[in-house]
Amino acid sequence: MKLSARLVGLGALAALLATSCAPQTSGNTASDKDEKTGTLRVWLFQEVGNAPKEKVVDAVVADFEKAHEGTEVDVEYIPIDTRAQRVKAAFNDPASAPDVMEYGNTDTAGYVKDGGLLDITKEFGDWNEAKNTDPTAKQSVTVDGKFYGAPFYVGVRALYYRTDVFEELGLSVPRTMAELASTAREIRAARPELYGLVVGGAYTYGAMPFVWANGGELATGKGGSYASGIDSPQARKGIKAYTSLFGDDNCPAAKCAGMGGNDTVSAFAAGKAGMAIGGDFSHTAVEAGKVKGKYAVAPLPGVQPGSIAPAFAGGNNIGVLKSTSHRTLAVDLMRRLAGKKTQAQLFDAMGFLPTFTDVRRQAAREEPFVKPFVQTLSAGTRFVPASPAWAQIDSQLVLPTMFQEVISGKKDVAQASEDAAQKMNTAFGSAG
Repeated sequence: MKLSARLVGLGALAALLATSCAPQTSGNTASDKDEKTGTLRVWLFQEVGNAPKEKVVDAVVADFEKAHEGTEVDVEYIPIDTRAQRVKAAFNDPASAPDVMEYGNTDTAGYVKDGGLLDITKEFGDWNEAKNTDPTAKQSVTVDGKFYGAPFYVGVRALYYRTDVFEELGLSVPRTMAELASTAREIRAARPELYGLVVGGAYTYGAMPFVWANGGELATGKGGSYASGIDSPQARKGIKAYTSLFGDDNCPAAKCAGMGGNDTVSAFAAGKAGMAIGGDFSHTAVEAGKVKGKYAVAPLPGVQPGSIAPAFAGGNNIGVLKSTSHRTLAVDLMRRLAGKKTQAQLFDAMGFLPTFTDVRRQAAREEPFVKPFVQTLSAGTRFVPASPAWAQIDSQLVLPTMFQEVISGKKDVAQASEDAAQKMNTAFGSAG
């Protein structure tokens, strides 16, 4: 199984790895049918440069139809930016709904609350390949101990750095967060035309490793009883560490406070920064930039020497809709689309990181650039609270607002984090 990545058009996926968009619906009714023939409808996301994905999926569909006589599969690729409206309509009108659907992994809890996804706990447990699914990916399809889909691919962030700048200045790759900050300032002092470490005030998942590495949490609890943890002493220590990087000695607040993740990666790719926090999905953009051949990637360091800061595990899942009248067939198709063979082929075709630990290790052996991301995943990643409230917290920009209030000097860390926690708790309370 060849795993040589040809990373094409992944820029549009970055937003999916850091946001959710669960629609509000009136609920969905489970079908009492389990037909063994007929047409199954599938919705997958339309990528930039979608042809390689289509080729892999077409092969899966052909094998599925061959294995199930009397079946046909109708695959539709839907735009990512209009998925919320399409999914809302599907949940409210089973006649228009697909049987199988790709969705962002932070959408799981919201879609479950809306009654759209089928509980496949038994089928997931009986699936032999599932035993190799990494824990965080498995968490992304789990709500209150039940499974509502299969992980499709995962994405994490690590530290991109300029090898030419490090060599010129005699720098070593930072081994702690303190060294990361001092190295960033050393680069800025020696090369004032560069940001040392380019950071963004609106880059939630670039900031959260600082919170997690210092022992903080987004929230604690489960189900309908989450409580914000962003105002804990540990979280505040991480917020302070991140926001301290916004200054003239590294990344001036006037330019960096409004940056999001794509902005920071673009700045690095354009040769404007010595370091950046970017994802495996950022590789294509960096390769297409001015720093091609002059950079490397390492895991983002944690607080202790040699440790790796916990990263957010983004990505997508494949689920079966509760309204399907082809439960058995739909589950089989879901397994085939999210299975090891397909994930390996999608890595080869699109650069999607597999959610299976054994397939991912093989990918790292075949493609050296994958290694630091695999190391990051292996060190332990984090996920957002499995609550439908997360969509509200994310869309209201609660965390970016908190970071920007501190960066601007409008509020200190204690006040900004307390206010953010209150907003989060209001959302958790309204989610029920």
